[in-house]
Amino acid sequence: MTVFRIAPAVADAFPGTLIALVTATGLRGHEPWPDTAYAVDDLEQKLADGSWSPADESDPRIESWHTAYRSFGINPRRVRPSVDALGRRMAKKGTLPRINPAVDSYNSVSIRHGLPAGAFDLDHIMGDVDIRHANGTEEFTPLGEPDTVENPKLGEVVYADSAGVLTRCWNHRDAHRTRVTEDSTHVAFILETLQEPSRGHLLQTAAKELRDLLTSHAEQTAVHYLSPATPQVSSA
Repeated sequence: MTVFRIAPAVADAFPGTLIALVTATGLRGHEPWPDTAYAVDDLEQKLADGSWSPADESDPRIESWHTAYRSFGINPRRVRPSVDALGRRMAKKGTLPRINPAVDSYNSVSIRHGLPAGAFDLDHIMGDVDIRHANGTEEFTPLGEPDTVENPKLGEVVYADSAGVLTRCWNHRDAHRTRVTEDSTHVAFILETLQEPSRGHLLQTAAKELRDLLTSHAEQTAVHYLSPATPQVSSA
């Protein structure tokens, strides 16, 4: 059982925070996921025919994250929120990257709804997970770069467990240690907004959509919500 917590200082600084924690146990990543394949193909077709496009930095959903990044000293045009970077890549290439079914599922939901998303293999988490400001001494190894070690900036919002930082700049990039692969069977997926009063319903819709994509390929799924009013939830 892993506990996820929002630190009081983060809750105070970002009172509109709402985070959906979508958990899956007994996940089967090696079988075909036709609904996920269809969701990705559908987005690409809509982009191609001009009926839909990814949210960009002029969209309030993305702009709110740019404002948050600047508040802790990060230039969001150099280090972009995950959904912003994913949208720019898709707009340029016309396609979403295919990684594995679980990652493709949260990428499709993220880009469709303009909400940052990520995931952690819970079997590689050490202790509990805190969403807090970095103290400047922690270490982070970026996804796909197992030999790289970074030190998050003092005051940067991070996800961290007892062994180190799991996500830099709140949702810019996840860590290599807790990456989700086809072999991952116990996973926590994250969807986030800083605009709960106006975007809370959108987040709940996105969380349901993600859970629906996971349900046919897992023994059990659940959705929990973190906010300043509910600053702690369990992944079990």
